[in-house]
Amino acid sequence: MTDHTVKAYDDELRDLRAIVSRMGGLAEDQLVGAMEALNEFDAVKAAAVRASDKLLDKLEIDAEKAAIVVFARRAPVADDLREVVSSLKMTGLIERMGDYAKNIAKRTLAISEMGPVALPPILDQMARDARKMVQDVMDAYVHRDADLAMEVWERDEALDNLHNAAYRHILARMMETPEKVGVLTHFLMIAKNLERIGDQATNVAEQVFYTLRGVMLEEARRPKHDLTSTELMTGEQ
Repeated sequence: MTDHTVKAYDDELRDLRAIVSRMGGLAEDQLVGAMEALNEFDAVKAAAVRASDKLLDKLEIDAEKAAIVVFARRAPVADDLREVVSSLKMTGLIERMGDYAKNIAKRTLAISEMGPVALPPILDQMARDARKMVQDVMDAYVHRDADLAMEVWERDEALDNLHNAAYRHILARMMETPEKVGVLTHFLMIAKNLERIGDQATNVAEQVFYTLRGVMLEEARRPKHDLTSTELMTGEQ
């Protein structure tokens, strides 16, 4: 390639990365806005979060268009091909984060009509942990930090444990205050939405790691002498 062609190629990849990064920032903003609306039982803020989801959808389409440009003009191979394909997968995962934040906002609107009930503090803890996962995985993407991506991936279990604790806590409150079961059911689903945001951040971490290292994260984490896969294929014990 000539210097001009190389620069144009770099610019196109940079444009794609910028869209993915912007999507991550918007998904984080939606999560923060949804939790603020929930804590304040603020229907106006909840409606604003729902409306902002359209921009995330538009950015996903923009990312697809940017990727098509790279494919059509450059026919990327090796590392570049891996990055473009992984970036497209990331946009879908990030868009789903926004969907889960939007679902929290929708449930906040329903709760505000039913009469507020004290929010379980564990939901705020889940939201903080999920937000940190989103922040860090996008930092890993922007700064091309495979180690940070792995660290985010490893945090998924802690968020799952919080989700299980939230589930038990809310079920206990249902038994204590059956008249509030409607609102508490919304809290159960909000906890699930937060857990799923963490799952999507974990999936993005896998794509970031694969882009940078060329191997899947689970494969990289497997001990060198782990014979599990061989045993499964051969039937040996």
